[in-house]
Amino acid sequence: MLKEFKSFIMTGNVIDFAVAVIMATALGLVINGFVTDMIMPIVGHFAGGMDFAQLKVVLDPAVMGADGAVETPENAIMWGKWINSIINLIIVGFVMFLMVKAYNKTKAPEPEAAPAGPSDNDLLTEIRDALKK
Repeated sequence: MLKEFKSFIMTGNVIDFAVAVIMATALGLVINGFVTDMIMPIVGHFAGGMDFAQLKVVLDPAVMGADGAVETPENAIMWGKWINSIINLIIVGFVMFLMVKAYNKTKAPEPEAAPAGPSDNDLLTEIRDALKK
């Protein structure tokens, strides 16, 4: 069983897949940083300087003690963070679309298939007709 597992792990497909997962994770971090640090401030600027992450519906406010320490933290629905996630998804999807589109342009076009010749039946029919003559 150990030999089978070693054989499975050492196949090219598994290693290629592992490299792809690692690269996708790194690319995801880069894209997420770009969206969070570069694009979202622009979106917030055009939305009137609003930071969507701070938008929330408070269900239970925080309870503060006499010394100013939080005894019970605030319970809130952070719907602004959800809006940020949706905007991030749209931007990341658009960036990935542009990347795939650019990649597809770099690929060489596939050569056109050679025109199909006569079928076996057509060749046999021609041979039969030629032999009859």
